[in-house]
Amino acid sequence: MKKYFITGLLIWIPLAITFMVLAWIVGTLDAILLWLPNGFQPRDYMGFDVPGVGVVASLLIVFLTGLVAANVLGQKLVKLWEALLARIPVVKSIYYSVKQVSDTLFSSSGQAFRKALLVQYPRQGAWTIAFLTGQPGGDAARHLVGDYVSVYVPTTPNPTSGFFLMMPRADVIELDMSVDEALKYIISMGVVAPPPRRPQARAALLNE
Repeated sequence: MKKYFITGLLIWIPLAITFMVLAWIVGTLDAILLWLPNGFQPRDYMGFDVPGVGVVASLLIVFLTGLVAANVLGQKLVKLWEALLARIPVVKSIYYSVKQVSDTLFSSSGQAFRKALLVQYPRQGAWTIAFLTGQPGGDAARHLVGDYVSVYVPTTPNPTSGFFLMMPRADVIELDMSVDEALKYIISMGVVAPPPRRPQARAALLNE
């Protein structure tokens, strides 16, 4: 009975957690409909709330924003908007810090979070998985002698918190696994190990 009970838990727990996460995302995005004035909300036309309308509206807003910002006129509007934000002291610091990080992470030409690494942390002989985020810059780079890289060491099971380290390139080992596989490995606390790659897949990855 214990075996069957545990088997049932292994089936239902992932489904329940997936449902709760999706419900939280849909509920959060549906909350943007509260910005609409009374008389313009979907329930005023249908008589009841329709889950998921906020998700569609959010995706549409993001798509239209990208469409407008991709042309010359949209780029000018974005520059005017950023110039306006630059005049607000506190908002300026927060906005440009977040923008710089997001531009680095989502840039197609950037190397941030493109490679999974194996590093020794928090002491020699103890190994963990980290992600390459770039190279040290600013005044910190001036004090580092040799070839260094910037890495992010996530915590388990919550990879959104972690530690930023600057390490010698010779002390990091590039892993033959994707970032998604490395994240699964971290979140599962080492339970879900990435499968070994086939020789053809390994060669294709190394040639990228």
